[in-house]
Amino acid sequence: MCGIVGYVGFRPALPVLLDGLERLEYRGYDSAGVAVSSPAGLEVVKTAGRLSRLAEKVGADGSGGAGALTAATTGIGHTRWATHGAPTDENAHPHTGCDAQFAVVHNGIIENHAELRAELESRGHVFHSDTDTEVIPHLLEEEYHGDLAAAVRAVVPRLRGSFALAVLAAADPATVVAVRQESPLVVGIGKDENILASDIPALLPYTREVIILHDGEFAVLRRDGVAVTDAGGRPLERAPTTVPWDPQQAGKAGFEHFMAKEIHEQPKALRDTLAGRISGEGTAELGEIGLRPAEAARLSKIFMVACGTAANAGQVGRVLVEKLAGIPVEVDIASEFRYRDPIVPAGSLCVVISQSGETADTLAGLKEARRRGARILAITNVMGSSVAREADDVLYTWAGPEIAVASTKAYTTQVMLLSLLAVWLGQARGTLASEKARELVAQVRALPQQVEMVLSQDTIIRGLADRLAAHEDVFFIGRGIDYAVAVEGQLKLKEISYIHAEAYPAGELKHGTLALITDGVPVIALATQPDLRDKMLSNIAEVKARGAWVIAIAQQGDDEVAAHADDVLWIPRTNPLLTAVPAVVPLQLLAYHAAVKRGCDVDKPRNLAKSVTVE
Repeated sequence: MCGIVGYVGFRPALPVLLDGLERLEYRGYDSAGVAVSSPAGLEVVKTAGRLSRLAEKVGADGSGGAGALTAATTGIGHTRWATHGAPTDENAHPHTGCDAQFAVVHNGIIENHAELRAELESRGHVFHSDTDTEVIPHLLEEEYHGDLAAAVRAVVPRLRGSFALAVLAAADPATVVAVRQESPLVVGIGKDENILASDIPALLPYTREVIILHDGEFAVLRRDGVAVTDAGGRPLERAPTTVPWDPQQAGKAGFEHFMAKEIHEQPKALRDTLAGRISGEGTAELGEIGLRPAEAARLSKIFMVACGTAANAGQVGRVLVEKLAGIPVEVDIASEFRYRDPIVPAGSLCVVISQSGETADTLAGLKEARRRGARILAITNVMGSSVAREADDVLYTWAGPEIAVASTKAYTTQVMLLSLLAVWLGQARGTLASEKARELVAQVRALPQQVEMVLSQDTIIRGLADRLAAHEDVFFIGRGIDYAVAVEGQLKLKEISYIHAEAYPAGELKHGTLALITDGVPVIALATQPDLRDKMLSNIAEVKARGAWVIAIAQQGDDEVAAHADDVLWIPRTNPLLTAVPAVVPLQLLAYHAAVKRGCDVDKPRNLAKSVTVE
């Protein structure tokens, strides 16, 4: 959560910092600030509220009453999401110590900040904020003896928790020192300039050559180069990685919101994710997985560990793997898995799913599963991310950058990869005949085009969403895979439109949910599974009898569903095991258009952040 940007180079630093922070807005924040090295020392400007307020405070060109900012070519910036202390000007980052010789920006949590603060105050240090971060510049004041990197290395062992730091010193105006400990940091390598950020989109206008810092690594950025070291100051050889994204991919491309752009990018994201993963014989080819067929045959259990939307993708994956590969699957919310003392039998595979690859609870769940003997397979969208590095095997979703807080293309590409994984495991274990595998893979190949067909209904979906936006309660029902998709649909609706939404297995209606169905209440009924259609028709009839307005999601040409529902959104016909990908798209569009109709901040919903890198 939060965003960090740092810059050392030949350009004025302030525009780079503000541009980078704007590209990190999707991470969620409630205050922002910058610090630059000027001839007069460190200049710090910060404020509660949006970046627009910070830009007004410094002036769009770096003047605005803070003229020394204009010429500075070294600086750090931050967008804060409040954890310790309210979102106020004083609590915004960067933070300085008693004499403003150091400026620090920080993502994460310093767990022992209270005891450090008491210790520092006993030695005469005066604090000006309620944050955990402010202990760091005060500690630097005590540890600095002419070498900024050495001072940071001396302070870090005293900090307990997860954090990413970037530090400026007045006495060393052409250097930024950074450290990563369980919170992401990426260094961009440029020509006569080097850039630091907490996520890749902030770097793309300047470079595509990046070094992703690992836990415990320090980086010293100067105009002429970057030195990466371990905690003892020993140099580490880290070759840059070329990011396969460009700045245009991270822009809105003419759409009103990033979320709309990303919904419409799904056909391309799905095609890119499929590339190279289908063999010449038309079966699943997952060469990235080192698990041999004989080892796959001995798997006793699969755990799918994730949070939020990724966990919802895991629910779809559970159905697919159990049906096609015959392996029992347990889907765990990562924050529950890591603390519940899970029983992990020998021969277990843990599939961790995370768009960013930096989700704190998911990463901790990965480590817990490994400690208990499981093999780890990561599904993530970010090369070199923490879960990718920690896993035994990695399947990348080639979705490109996802900026909107509400995940869309990450979910559909995760589900597609889980579909291929289920087919691959079925092939490896001999539970799926080759002919059936080829049929399924051919239908997986058709999913991008099917999503395009669903997107062509955007105008119709917008009309229904405009009506939906007037309601404060919406219910989603489904069975089997449809229920798993319903859970994702209700999450999308409530997280961006703030409409109260709940998803239920349709068979649970009589066990309490029907008490909430009254005249006019919207019920979104997913009915894409032929073997469960008769039961779903009965469930639709139950809610209709109580006055519900039913919007059904059904496979094209299902006249019986159309006869029972008030409105129907169609998806192209496909194998029932693969309906999750096309069926979620109308739910994404319903949520998006309802949120726009209600005037919500679609890309940055209140109280939420894109990358949850703290507990």
